[in-house]
Amino acid sequence: MDTSTPVLVLKSDAHWGLGILRSLGRLGIPLHTASSTPWAPALFSRYCLGKFACNIGDFTEESVQDLLNIGRKIGRRAILIPTTDDGVVFVADHADALKEQFMFPDQNAALVHSLCSKKEMYNLAKKFRVPTPEAAFPQSKEDVLRFLQNATFPIMMKPIYSWGSKQKLPSKAVLHTERELTEKYDAIEDPEEPNLMLQEYVPGRDEDVWMFNGYFNQDSECLVGFTGRKIRQWPVYQGVTSLGICQRNEIVEKMTKEFMKAIRYRGILDIGYRYDARDNQYKVLDINPRIGATFRLFVDDNGMDVARALYLDMTGQPITAGAVPNGRKWLVEDYDLASSFLYWLDGNLSLKQWIGSYHCVRETAFFALDDPLPLIERFGRDIGQLLNRTRIQKISQRPAHKMT
Repeated sequence: MDTSTPVLVLKSDAHWGLGILRSLGRLGIPLHTASSTPWAPALFSRYCLGKFACNIGDFTEESVQDLLNIGRKIGRRAILIPTTDDGVVFVADHADALKEQFMFPDQNAALVHSLCSKKEMYNLAKKFRVPTPEAAFPQSKEDVLRFLQNATFPIMMKPIYSWGSKQKLPSKAVLHTERELTEKYDAIEDPEEPNLMLQEYVPGRDEDVWMFNGYFNQDSECLVGFTGRKIRQWPVYQGVTSLGICQRNEIVEKMTKEFMKAIRYRGILDIGYRYDARDNQYKVLDINPRIGATFRLFVDDNGMDVARALYLDMTGQPITAGAVPNGRKWLVEDYDLASSFLYWLDGNLSLKQWIGSYHCVRETAFFALDDPLPLIERFGRDIGQLLNRTRIQKISQRPAHKMT
């Protein structure tokens, strides 16, 4: 395997940025990171060769030049791997300029924008007859009131897109009454920049949330593909995977491959579904045209994951996919500790179930014997944040001194 081509991980602020460094670094590939925070776990990895400050998000010409300058400092044309929606949109929008210093899949910019928008993703799913929860996209309070005339609760409220908006919106909320919905809408929506959608809530357990991770070449052929499901989430019941399991789901796999072929998708894909027992269908919830937070759950017995598949394809090397280990588990240590505690408080997780759930965990997000510093840094920050919140809470609970 030729490992001489370097890699730049763009916005490696979260644990999947660290996962990329470890996956590729263990092969001997030279790795660099561009991070918007000095506390990104990837920056403490032994596999991080070059560290660059970078705050991509405004989609300016200055940002393009900043990234090109990083490429020149690396000294050789590198593979660029964005890890966030704003990053993948930025790369797609400025692909012609960035190709001077970087290699990446030739993605259609309009398609990338569509997949990063919940509204356009919904329209694409409907167009290609892929099951998806029903949704409405109100542009005003009047639209919300009309929607409520025929609404069935609970309702999921979430942003249409998380990039390019000045609003700081919660990722999602489950609402149970008309009053709760209208109050929430009034509190967070910006009438001049509508960015909220109202989605049918699909009932079920965390285990009903399925994922597909794959890599598609220039002909939209899936060179590697994996399926799995969530066991626990953070935040609980509606967040990212804190504990996941790799399991074969032929329906999800076939549906995803056909969908991506139809829209001519290229590159790494992370897509989520929820099984709806009411009509026995898997319904697409999110499509991320980039590497996903859970990608290291999906590793075959040859060590292949989507990051390695991207590297091999971009460097013109053959991809040899192995068997997918059914039952492989992966967890995010601090997320799952907090998640498990709340599931226990809700009466949905016993001590015996919690201990048993870690059987077959093959990898964790932060702990690695060959790369210990990211775990130390992460838990140091977690403890610091916990102590700070405790201090703030104690100050807020102090009785006011009587003035005389």
